[in-house]
Formats: sequence, structure tokens, C-alpha cells
Amino acid sequence: MARRHRQSSTFNLSFLDIMSCGFGAVVLVFLIIDHSLEIELQTVNAEVLSEVDLLEEDIREGQEGLVRLRNALDEADLEIVEADGLARRITEELGEYEALIASIEESGVSDSEVVAKLQAEINQLEEKIRLLEEAAEAEAGRSAREFVGEGNRQYLTGLNLGGQRIVIMVDTSASMLANQLVNVIRLRNMDAELQKQAGKWTRTLNTVDWLTAQLPVNAQFQVVTFGTEARPALEDTEGQWLEVADTPKLEAISTALRAQVPAGGTSLHNAFAALAAFPEPPDNIFLLTDGLPTQGERAPRGSRISGEERLKLFREAIRQLPAGVPVNTILFPMEGDPMAASEFWQLARASKGSFLSPSTDWP
Repeated sequence: MARRHRQSSTFNLSFLDIMSCGFGAVVLVFLIIDHSLEIELQTVNAEVLSEVDLLEEDIREGQEGLVRLRNALDEADLEIVEADGLARRITEELGEYEALIASIEESGVSDSEVVAKLQAEINQLEEKIRLLEEAAEAEAGRSAREFVGEGNRQYLTGLNLGGQRIVIMVDTSASMLANQLVNVIRLRNMDAELQKQAGKWTRTLNTVDWLTAQLPVNAQFQVVTFGTEARPALEDTEGQWLEVADTPKLEAISTALRAQVPAGGTSLHNAFAALAAFPEPPDNIFLLTDGLPTQGERAPRGSRISGEERLKLFREAIRQLPAGVPVNTILFPMEGDPMAASEFWQLARASKGSFLSPSTDWP
């Protein structure tokens, strides 16, 4: 009995082991199948997403192509309209020419007569051109007044002396007496006749004479002096353009300038604002000065002004200039004003003018 019982127990254990192994195998198979399905789904999803991306790309390309086609249709429509207009215009011109031919035929004028008449008109125009060229060559070496420098030198400056309405603006402030501040103070306390003969002021006046001697004879001009205020060099000519060919006026201006004594401060604001008084704006400006301004429209509150303030006043003043007019600056530099040359050079570039800082023996 005991042996039978042991055999039965052994059978039962073996059966349970077999059942456990079978269940484990089934679970393992299920897991393998589930994992395979998951991998397959992921593969399918990736393929589907790729197809979707390709379809979306095709849709975008199709939309862009549609836009291009619509633009091409619009351009074609525009070309058709332009072609229709051109055809109508050509038809109208053709009708006009046919009518002109008919009128010529009715008038009985022969083709040779028409050609001869046109040739005569051409000959007359060519003769006028020849006469104008000869007159221009004859005027090229002439000046309204003469200015001869030391040794009869010819001066190559790069200044553009052309234009129909030319204004020469002359700084008459006290700093035009000398290049150093100490010398300006010393001369300012001397006799007026000695101030008029100061080297810097004399060179400025000689420069004015040189400029007026180079101006085109058929042009108009004006000389404006400015310190804190601006006025014409010749009295009773405010807002007037003078003729360069009027030699007595040129001589009178030179005499009036040599009677002046430089004094006071400098206001470029008021100088440039005075250009608005002319009935027609200038087309060329010559500015003779020695540095940045010391005041704006009004005198400063204090007795001193910094370099930054002078720079600010200059940049505010150039806003008063007429647009599109070249400004040619002849700078007689003053010590203690290092920014002047740079600012006036930039003004020359911006206005398409020129900048010159002459030597002490010029002109």
C-alpha cells in the first residue's frame, strides 16, 4: 500500500510539472506573438506616417503650382491688355500718318520739296549750334574782373565755380582776425585800421576777390556777410541777385568788405536762414569761415560755450540750408576747434560740394 501511495504521489507531481511547463510555454508563445504584433504595428504606423508626409508634400507642391498658374494667368491677362492698348495706339498713329500723307498729296507738294525744306531747317539749327559753341569758347577765358596772385600763378583748387545763382558767404566774426585766440584778443583791442589789415582777414578778402573773378560771366551772384546776423555785403541789395557781368558792383562789394572790421560771434543758423530771402534759391554756395558757430539763432546765456555745444549748433544750422545745393567750404582754421575740419568736410560730401583749407599764401 505504501508503495502504491508513493507511486500515485509521484504521478501527481509529474502531472503538475507537465501542466506548469505547458502553461509557461503557452504564456511564452503569447508574449512572442504579442511582441511580434507590436513590432509589426510600429512598422505599419511608420510606413503610414511616411505616406502621409509624402501626400502632404504633394499637396503643398500642388498648392504652390496652383498659385504660380494663377500668377501666370494674371500676367498673361496683363500682357493681353497691354498688347490691345499698343495695337490701338499703333492703329491710331497709322491713321494719323495716312491722313498726313493724304494732306501732303492734296497740297501738291512733292517729296523732294519736303525733304529740301527739312534739310534747310537742319542747316539753320546746325549753324546756331556752331555759333553757340564759338561763343562758349570765347567766353571760357573771360572774367568779369581780374585777380592776379603773386607771380601770376594759376590756381588749381578743385572748387566747382559753376552755377546760375551763386552766393558767397563771408564770416565777419572777431575770430577772422587771427588763427590764435590770444592774437584775436590782442588785435580786437587795437585800432580799427590795424584790424582791417590783419593777415587772416586780408587773406579772406583776397579769396572773395579771387572767387568773384572766376565766376561765369552770364551768372548771378550775391555776397552775404555774417557774424551774429547776416546781411548783404553791399547795402540795399538784400534778397537780390546781382549780375556777375556788372563789374562796378563787383568792385563796390570788394570796397565794402575792406571797410568792415571783424567783430562779435558766429551764427551759421542766421547765415543759412538768410538764404530764404532770395526769390530763387542759390544753386551753388561758397562758405568762407574759420570754425564751428558760437551761437544759434540767439546769443547763448553764458559767456562760454563748449566744443560739444558748438558741434550741436553746427548740426542744427545746416538744417536751414536749401536741399540739394552744394556747399563749398573754404576753412581758415582756428586753434582750439579740432572738429571743424571734419564737420565741414562731411557737409561737403553730403551736399556734393567741396572742402578747402588753404595755405597762408593762398590766393
